[in-house]
Amino acid sequence: MSLIRRVAFLSLHTSPMEQPGSGDAGGMNVYIRALAAALAENGVEVEIFTRSTAAGQAAVEHPSPGVCVHNVMAGPRRKLPKEELPELLHSMVAEIDRIRQLQPHGRYDVIHSHYWVSGVAGLELATLWGLPLVHTMHTMAKVKNLLLESGEQPEPRRREDGEHRIVDGATRLIANTGTEAAELVSHYNADNDRIDVAPPGVDLSVFTPAFRSRSRAEHGVPPGRFHLLFAGRIQRLKGPQILIKAAALLRTRRPDIDLQLSIVGAVSGAKDFDLKSLISSAGMDDVVSHYPPVNAPELAGWYRSADVVVMPSYSESFGLVALEAQACGTPVVATKVGGLSRAIFDGRTGLLVEGHKPGDWADALESLYDDAATRQDMGRAAALHAQGFGWQRTAAITLESYHTALSQYFGNLTIPVGHAPAAGATGR
Repeated sequence: MSLIRRVAFLSLHTSPMEQPGSGDAGGMNVYIRALAAALAENGVEVEIFTRSTAAGQAAVEHPSPGVCVHNVMAGPRRKLPKEELPELLHSMVAEIDRIRQLQPHGRYDVIHSHYWVSGVAGLELATLWGLPLVHTMHTMAKVKNLLLESGEQPEPRRREDGEHRIVDGATRLIANTGTEAAELVSHYNADNDRIDVAPPGVDLSVFTPAFRSRSRAEHGVPPGRFHLLFAGRIQRLKGPQILIKAAALLRTRRPDIDLQLSIVGAVSGAKDFDLKSLISSAGMDDVVSHYPPVNAPELAGWYRSADVVVMPSYSESFGLVALEAQACGTPVVATKVGGLSRAIFDGRTGLLVEGHKPGDWADALESLYDDAATRQDMGRAAALHAQGFGWQRTAAITLESYHTALSQYFGNLTIPVGHAPAAGATGR
C-alpha cells in the first residue's frame, strides 16, 4: 500500500488552469494537471500552488476530483514576466506556508516542484516543513543556452545557479527522458542514482485517430490538399519561422502541391516576434492561417485534420504536441533534439530533421507529400506508438519516485500507511 496520501505541487510561474499555447502556458501546464489527476485516481490528494494573476480570482479551484489549485497572493494580481518572479520567491513561500497551516490536515507527505522558480521555493519549503523535495526541471537553462537561435537572449545566470542549487538539494529528480537525465548529469553534475525517468503521457480518451475525414471537412481542408499544422506557443524557440520558410520553399519548388499551413497558438515571449510580418515577407498570406489556442478536444480535431504536424523546435524536454498528434494518427516531422527523439520513432511514426535549414525541412515535407502510402502507414503506426504513453504509467513511476524519496529522506524508516511525519518533523 502507498505511504503517500497528499502531495504539494509547486507551479509558481504558470498555472495549470491556464490555456496551453498562450503566454507561458504550454506542455508543462498539461503535464501538471494531467499528472495530478492521474495521481488522484490512485488515491493521492494533490494540492497545487500557483501565483494568483487576476483580481477576483478564486482562492481555490478544483479542476478534477482529488485535485485543488491554491492561487497564492504574492505581488500584483496580474501576469508578470517570469524573469521577475524570483523577486517574489520569499513572499510566495511565506504565503504557501500560511495556507498550509490553515488546512485541516496541516501536512503533506512530499513536495513536487516544477520548473526552476518552483524548485528554489521548494528547497525553502522542504527545509521549513521537514519533507523530501522531488523536482522536475521540464527545461534547463544550460541546455537552452546551447541551442539558441541567432538574436535570442540567453537564460540568465540566476536561473543556472538556481538549477544547480535544486540539483544539489532535491531528494529526487524526475526527468522526462533518458536524454534529459543524461543532461542533468553532464551539465549539472547530478547524481544519476537520484534521477527517475518518467515519460509524460497523453489523454488517450481525447486524442484518438477516429473521424479524420470529418475533422478535415470541419476545418475546411478539401480532399487532395496537403495540410501542415503547427500547434503551440508562438516563439522563436518553437521554430514557426523555420516552418514558414520551409513551406514557402516547398511552394516555389512544387507549385503543383495544394498547400495549406495552419498555426494554432498565441505569441509568447519576445515582443519583436511578428508572425504576421514573417508570413507576409515569405509571400504566404494566402496559404498560412493563424488561430488562437484551443482546448484539448478542439486541438485533437486540428491534429486529425492535418497530413503532418510540424515541430521545428530548438529545444524540447519531451514535446507533448508530438505525442498528442501521433495519438490522433498524424505523423510528425520534428527537430532531432531533446525529448523529440524519444517521442517520435524516426522513419516509422514521423521524421526527425537535423538542424534548422529550411531546405532540409522542405525536403522532409516534400518526401511525405510524394509518398501518401508511407504517410498513411506512419499515421497508423503513430497511433499505436502513442498507446504506450498513458498518464497512469507516468503516475505510477512518479509515485514510486515519491516512495524512494520518503525512504531516502527519513532514513529507511518504516512509516505506517498515511502517517508520514507531519510538516515540521525532523528529517535527514
